[in-house]
Amino acid sequence: MLSPKKVKFRKQQKGRIKGQASRGNLVSFGEVGLKALESGKLTNQQIESARVAMMRHIKRGGKVFIRVFPDKPITSKPAETRQGKGKGAPCGWCAPVRRGKVLYEIKGVDIELAKRALKLASYKLPFKTQIVVKES
Repeated sequence: MLSPKKVKFRKQQKGRIKGQASRGNLVSFGEVGLKALESGKLTNQQIESARVAMMRHIKRGGKVFIRVFPDKPITSKPAETRQGKGKGAPCGWCAPVRRGKVLYEIKGVDIELAKRALKLASYKLPFKTQIVVKES
């Protein structure tokens, strides 16, 4: 699973994810990409499960580029705990994603195979996505 080796602060505020992605919104490394149409948070488990779905479909052919990294900590309090007594302990990592951001790219396989693999990966993600082809 993806997670940062070291962070400056253990806990962060939630924040809001608004606006359009101005960086990382074009297919630059591969030939076909998966673009987010909505804003949201991707956990490290979701990123990994989508990657596994793609890799299984393309069967070791080509290369998959992951364009997001989970560097924001998620905290939670234990079950059946009353409110107050401070913020909960860190329990996982997520990547905040703005709409328009390219999440995954595939290179080195047939375009139709890459599109099918990205379609399978999109089922694992918590928001709507679109398959985009690099403009040459």
